[in-house]
Amino acid sequence: MTVTSQILLVEDDINLSFVLADYLRNKEFQVDLASNGQEALSMLSMKKYDIILLDIMMPVMNGWQLLKQLQESSNQIPVIVTSAKTDREDILKTYALGCDDYVVKPYSMDILICKIEAILRRVQHTHTNQETRFDLAGVAFDSTLQLLNGQHLSTRENDLLLMLCQNKDNVVERNRILNTLWGGDTYFNARSLSVYINRLRNYIGRDSRVKILSVHGKGYKLVIMNE
Repeated sequence: MTVTSQILLVEDDINLSFVLADYLRNKEFQVDLASNGQEALSMLSMKKYDIILLDIMMPVMNGWQLLKQLQESSNQIPVIVTSAKTDREDILKTYALGCDDYVVKPYSMDILICKIEAILRRVQHTHTNQETRFDLAGVAFDSTLQLLNGQHLSTRENDLLLMLCQNKDNVVERNRILNTLWGGDTYFNARSLSVYINRLRNYIGRDSRVKILSVHGKGYKLVIMNE
């Protein structure tokens, strides 16, 4: 990355956190360490970070509890979860709470770096080249402020809605969305996409003329009814 990115590493395994932090610093990232979710919240209140690397099983406040706190506070920072938990329901729960990616331990350091850089590039691209406002039949969406009718959107919610708005009345293929925003077309990513689509529909409201339609076997399309 051309600008040094700030990473908050939330991990209770001291040995792992030190090894990973050293590796990330050698890759020119700035890294701060937190050993649990509560400590991470305190650090987030004092400093702006570009991305969080988050473990799930931790004392005091676990990763799921931290994700819920971030979701409820409309904190838009991207989160990559790194966990040894491989149960399908655990992974789906984590995506439903708003994580941007899920990496199973043990993992390749190089692959983790690639995932971090891909998310940071996507966020930077959104903020610098696609800062667009939309008036959708009275539904106001500001992708710069990440606001939809006054509702603060997460980075991924914002990027997904932006993609749909920029292709209004046209089908955006599911594979394109998953590869662009999730980094790959997998079962878990597809389930996560469905969760995010439902969130956006709820934010827009059922009585709105704006609809996000599912096109069977293809993808999604944003339309304004009776237009």
